Amino acid sequence: MATPNLVTLAVEPVPGLPDEINDIRLKTAKIVTEHIIPNEGILDTQGDQRVALVQEIRTHVKAQGLWAPHLPTEYGGMGIGFLHHAYMNEILAWSAHSNPMFGVTAPTSGNQKVLVKYGTPEQKKKFLEPTITGEQTSCYSMTEPDYPGSDPRSLQTKAVQDGDEWVINGRKWFTSNGRNASWALVMCRTEDVDGEGGVNDKMTQIIVPTDTPGFNIIRTIPVWGATGGAHCEIVYDNVRVPLENQLGTRGSGHTAAQDRLGAGRVFHCMNCIGTMWRSFDLMVKRALDRNVHGGLLADKQFTQGAIADSYMDIQSARLMTLHCAEIIESGADPRTQISAIKVFVPHAMHRVVDRAIQVHGAKGVSGDTPLWRYYQKARTMRLEDGPDEVHKILVAKNILKHYDAGKSWDFGIL
Repeated sequence: MATPNLVTLAVEPVPGLPDEINDIRLKTAKIVTEHIIPNEGILDTQGDQRVALVQEIRTHVKAQGLWAPHLPTEYGGMGIGFLHHAYMNEILAWSAHSNPMFGVTAPTSGNQKVLVKYGTPEQKKKFLEPTITGEQTSCYSMTEPDYPGSDPRSLQTKAVQDGDEWVINGRKWFTSNGRNASWALVMCRTEDVDGEGGVNDKMTQIIVPTDTPGFNIIRTIPVWGATGGAHCEIVYDNVRVPLENQLGTRGSGHTAAQDRLGAGRVFHCMNCIGTMWRSFDLMVKRALDRNVHGGLLADKQFTQGAIADSYMDIQSARLMTLHCAEIIESGADPRTQISAIKVFVPHAMHRVVDRAIQVHGAKGVSGDTPLWRYYQKARTMRLEDGPDEVHKILVAKNILKHYDAGKSWDFGIL
């Protein structure tokens, strides 16, 4: 019987979806199942064989018109809408290697979207375009070790104007890709000239080239015990950059961050769904292939229960996330839905992956399947982009505010 990791996952056109979205899903699935999943062993390594394979896959992706779904066409991207990208994401998530093969590499892809919206022509020329051509890569420097990431208003990294320069001092950590980046997008606290304005109005994002004096990488932070990663702790010690490196207007940093994180949370959830999809596929095929105690695992009621529960988790998570994406696409306020899926979907992913590991037995915690990676991701997702507790509070406050205004909650719309 074929190795489960190499079996093509089934994708059919979704009734009711525009032909364009269905076409994107089908083409994406074909590349992921035929070119990426069978080669995950090579993509997990380093060396000339991997470099050649990456180039080959990326060339094929571009030929299919699937390169950089997050970018507009004028920058070489697909120029597709939010909903199109969301549907594409659930397919890309079948493999941890898919997104880079399609030109989506976090955190640079998120920085690119922010620069497209807020960057000046000069900033786009100097910082955005080189990341698109691959000459540069970037990092996002927001979270701080001494202040809670769940409260971005507490950030203390400061940028003070000195003539025609910003002088930045502060300490950040979990700055993804910090060691490899050409420049960092840094969230700083700035003061208005008159010292007025709310806390949010004093947040500004500033572009800092990583070779600037005072940009000091202190360490790479071990995550889940693994060393040698790309999450860095960085001290900004009197880092001086030109005033024109300010992204957007002074005080627009909080809004820009929410633009980035709001959409990112939906994409993360669609990634979770794709991961659940593949975990489910591996689990069911294992159940149909594994004999234990005189019969197939698939014939055992505990296994059947795991299959049924995982099916319900995936369907619930997927429909919630797609509903949220539709609200964003419509232009309505999606904050309640974003926070709801940000809590529910990673929990569902944890349950689905956990059941898949259990059905695989010892193999489930080995490196022979991607399940170990998915399990760690599921737990990490409950902290990334805001912890569960903060999002639950936001959901409750929004609902209570609705009722305080004399309305009830319409689940058919909201």
